[in-house]
Amino acid sequence: MSEPSLGSPETFVSRFAADEPRKGSDILVEGLEREGVSHVFGYPGGASLEIHEAIARSSLIRNVLPRHEQGGIFAADGYARASGRPGVCLTSAGPGATNIISGIANANLDSIPIVAITGQVPRKLMGKDAFQEVPLTEITRPITKFNYLVLDVEEIPFIVKEAFVIATSGRPGPVLIDIPRDIQKEMAIPNWNIKPIMLNRNPSRLPEKVLLEEIVRLISESKRPVVYAGGGCMNCSEELRRFVELTGIPVATTLMGLGIFPCTDDLSLRMLGIHGTIQANYAVDRSDLLLAFGVRFDDRVTGKIEAFAKNAKIVHIDIDPAEIGKNKKPHLSICTDVKLALEGINRILEKNGAKQEPTAEKEIPVSNIVVSSAWRKEIDEQKEKYPQSYRTFGEAIPPQYAIQLLDELTNGDAIICTGVGQHQMWAAQYYMHKNPRHRLSSSGLGAMGFGLPAAMGAALAKPGAMVIDVDGDGSFLMSIQELATIRVENLPVKIMVFNNQCLGMVYQYGYEYGDGNSMHSYMGNPSEKDKVFPDFLMFAKACNIPAARVRKKGELREAIEKMLKTPGPYLLDMMVPQEAQLLQLIPDGGTFKDATTGADQ
Repeated sequence: MSEPSLGSPETFVSRFAADEPRKGSDILVEGLEREGVSHVFGYPGGASLEIHEAIARSSLIRNVLPRHEQGGIFAADGYARASGRPGVCLTSAGPGATNIISGIANANLDSIPIVAITGQVPRKLMGKDAFQEVPLTEITRPITKFNYLVLDVEEIPFIVKEAFVIATSGRPGPVLIDIPRDIQKEMAIPNWNIKPIMLNRNPSRLPEKVLLEEIVRLISESKRPVVYAGGGCMNCSEELRRFVELTGIPVATTLMGLGIFPCTDDLSLRMLGIHGTIQANYAVDRSDLLLAFGVRFDDRVTGKIEAFAKNAKIVHIDIDPAEIGKNKKPHLSICTDVKLALEGINRILEKNGAKQEPTAEKEIPVSNIVVSSAWRKEIDEQKEKYPQSYRTFGEAIPPQYAIQLLDELTNGDAIICTGVGQHQMWAAQYYMHKNPRHRLSSSGLGAMGFGLPAAMGAALAKPGAMVIDVDGDGSFLMSIQELATIRVENLPVKIMVFNNQCLGMVYQYGYEYGDGNSMHSYMGNPSEKDKVFPDFLMFAKACNIPAARVRKKGELREAIEKMLKTPGPYLLDMMVPQEAQLLQLIPDGGTFKDATTGADQ
């Protein structure tokens, strides 16, 4: 048995002789090796031990042991978001497998390529309520792009290859491989000379030139155009920036789209939606042409759907045909990869601009489309009239200020992972992202506990990058056991906990829109309200992770600087007042005109 060599599928050298029988588990692992997998986030159990033993025999793949299966799939998710490559997780049968359901649903809603592998009871016990038997393919069918129950060891090479094709092509998403224990042990000689049947329901069709020219015509006739860009633009940030350079059209992004266009650019309107900026929502409301690129008109973006972009012609470009017209009917639509569409549009714009004489100021040809200065001025007036602001509380730390300070000290270059809640939106509103794949957040599902394990995956995917988990005390508690993984792996993950001793978003909604009875959102110890409970510094100490607590605004800069400079992992427990609220908030069923804004009150 020789050492394997990782290269392209054509040059891959197996550690097995071509005619050498090997276990199904070894075939599975070699299939992963051939796909370029270097990390698997796997939690072992009886039904997956053969696969773990096969990984241990591999010199190309390393298993990272999470402390909970959900942490494993969230880490695989963070790995995929940060790198653009599929994340892989592995669990045993029964409760181990059901513990990754939320992670599968999360990846499905946010279009993240994940291959989830689960052990299953032996074939002869299936359907007999055997110990830890769960019909996982039936449970996950609605929330996966595709799933497999392996019933023949000789199908493993084909299944693994096809799983990665499906996970990464068209609109990305999760794929499940459920493999019975007896098949993992069965001996076979694999046939690697197979090509997957392209079960791709979202092919990357080349956009028709006539449609692209029609879009250019609509842009040229528009007086108030706006780009509405989402997660579907993650792989075409350069093309989008070139398009804006050619047209001068302002850009509003979704939560998933933060970073695909620099928040620091003068033409950035930042995030739109119920937690978005006033200028972004104003621009969409006033627009006469809405260029919707890689988006799905989510309710958290549109608010009252009938009132969203009510005066605009809508151009919708998305790779998934199911999204076209699902929530908002477009005037013109193209089902294709946004990257291909923008490349085509940019060529047309550049060709039109090349007819002009180049100037000393602009050596790169620009299009002959000029966005009205009156439209730019109108939007700028909204920025000036409704700047992002927040309430202050004496010496207490305003959470928004903490994010601004973090942005300043990292120059907007950190990979920011978040849990779900107020802290998630404070980070979205005040961290000035400049690059794609630097904002990792559970957007569609809103899964608390996502931030810490996602940061773990991002740190492994991007060694050398500054990775920061911006978390709330409620979300952090849901995955706090992953501190052990981060310590053992010595991952340089920095953790900023916004600790208000409550479920902040629940508290705020209960206080502002309910009867004020928020007792069920209090996370501290009611009998000792003067003490911080639980004490996260003790958790950090138990895992040998440096940690500190900060309470005063004047001490925050030094505390963050120390966190950033400390080698390896670090936890900063930052106490923020419960009264600090998420502002720029559109209430349910409202429009941007109903939004609460943030002046000191």
